[in-house]
Amino acid sequence: MERRNFIKNSALAMALLSMYKTDVFAQQQSLRAYNFKALRNNVGIFTEQGGTIGWLNSSSGFAVIDSQFPTTAPHVIEELKKLNDKPFKYLINTHHHGDHTAGNISFKGIAEKVVAHQNALVNQKRGAEKANNLDKQLLPDTTFGTGWKAPVGDEKISAYYYGSGHTNGDAVYHFENANIVHVGDLVFNRRFPYIDRENGAHIGNWITALDKITNQFDNDTLFIWGHSLDPEKVTGNKADIKAYQNYLKSLMTFVGGEIKLGKSKEDILKATEIPGAPEWKGDGIQRSLTAAYEELTGA
Repeated sequence: MERRNFIKNSALAMALLSMYKTDVFAQQQSLRAYNFKALRNNVGIFTEQGGTIGWLNSSSGFAVIDSQFPTTAPHVIEELKKLNDKPFKYLINTHHHGDHTAGNISFKGIAEKVVAHQNALVNQKRGAEKANNLDKQLLPDTTFGTGWKAPVGDEKISAYYYGSGHTNGDAVYHFENANIVHVGDLVFNRRFPYIDRENGAHIGNWITALDKITNQFDNDTLFIWGHSLDPEKVTGNKADIKAYQNYLKSLMTFVGGEIKLGKSKEDILKATEIPGAPEWKGDGIQRSLTAAYEELTGA
């Protein structure tokens, strides 16, 4: 029952995001029981509703990657405070979408710095202004272009930007000593992704970015991603990264082939499975098909 509710609620969130094209799809959703879990070397994850949160409990303070919603962010704050009375050194955003940043406001007056890629700040502010909820945002005060590094106690966090992917502002964050990488929504594990072309998404470069990620990190690297068809499988390894890359390649190959055959967009959108990547399921295959069609045709 919990898994069905998660998938249903997640599908609703993504549908609302598609409808409004902003960060407001967090409203009025049922929440599942949260999970606060250590992984290794004082790095762990938090799941409840929205994108997976990563956290670090270092000797000098906490760092938190992504914040979900105002209704869920307090739960991860409470759990971390149970571990120790330490400052929150960094709140870090993988990108601007509301299921990763709407909860930022819960860290107001708590987090010493809020970090994101420079494009994510632009996207978050523009979306909030469009939705008339800028007063409900805690915007990043520390931004970067190609990369960023910061020591946090006995850990070091390094950020990398590989260009447009899921949006034009996705960054990945490496806990170097733990060798754990949070890739945000650059990976949707076995579920159809949201591809935000309005905010700079590009499937072709996304495929290239995943190549760079698999080449940069080693076989011991543990990856955290934002979303998974099975809500328990929000971590994995290089094989999962490559499988998702294969999904994107298969998507582009399929849609490109259909276009060459003279198929209309309406006909292409009737597909219920991406040949070559049948394990990708869930709600929203039309989002992928539409994004691929628009990218390939310049629509």
